[in-house]
Amino acid sequence: MIKKVEYLVVTMRVITIMILALIVTLIAGRRKMGELPIFDFIVIITLGAVIGADIADPEIQHLPTAYAVILLVGIQYVYSVVIMKNKKIGHMLTFEPVIVIENGQFVKANLKKIKYSIDNVLMMLREKNVFDVNEVEFAVVESTGQISVLKKSQYQPITAKEIKVNTEYKGLSIPLIVEGEVYEENLSQLKLDVDWLVTKLKEKNIDSLESVFFASINTEGQLYISTGLGDTKDIHNLRH
Repeated sequence: MIKKVEYLVVTMRVITIMILALIVTLIAGRRKMGELPIFDFIVIITLGAVIGADIADPEIQHLPTAYAVILLVGIQYVYSVVIMKNKKIGHMLTFEPVIVIENGQFVKANLKKIKYSIDNVLMMLREKNVFDVNEVEFAVVESTGQISVLKKSQYQPITAKEIKVNTEYKGLSIPLIVEGEVYEENLSQLKLDVDWLVTKLKEKNIDSLESVFFASINTEGQLYISTGLGDTKDIHNLRH
């Protein structure tokens, strides 16, 4: 027969472990609430097993469980810092965004790469209120497994098609600098180079690549620059 004291022990464990879980989650950051990269998913599964065992079995020592919770969240925090600071390691340890539809056509090789079926993609499109693949300019499966959809211009809200206006092609913006790191491969694909980029930055009184938090270029030739300071966001049209 279970003693009343054991119920008291379980009650205290639930209260203390939930308070601890709340604290470490707040410390880890709100990003974890909105998305689940693969490593975060593993951490959450492990935390659930550790906490569940502690609550269910009063004979398990409580302090080692609390230590395990703190250690797991600490490891997750270190991991997130490492992949942010080192892009090469980040690419190896996380899933990259993958284009699965381009100009209304499925990209078969990419679907095979991420092991998504057509039915998977169609379901995800319906969740975005897209019921016709032909309306999709680009569909990208993000690192979290969610899908981002860019409709063709004539199918976007208050469409140009409805008012019979011809539209220009609109594609994805291409990152050129992320947290001070130049994406030379993207520059090369655009037949541009670092010297060109430096010149454009100097025109905006930005003297170093490292000071740029994010820069990208869209299909209209507009260069977007942000130093991450909140008041230096700028768009520079390269056609002029």
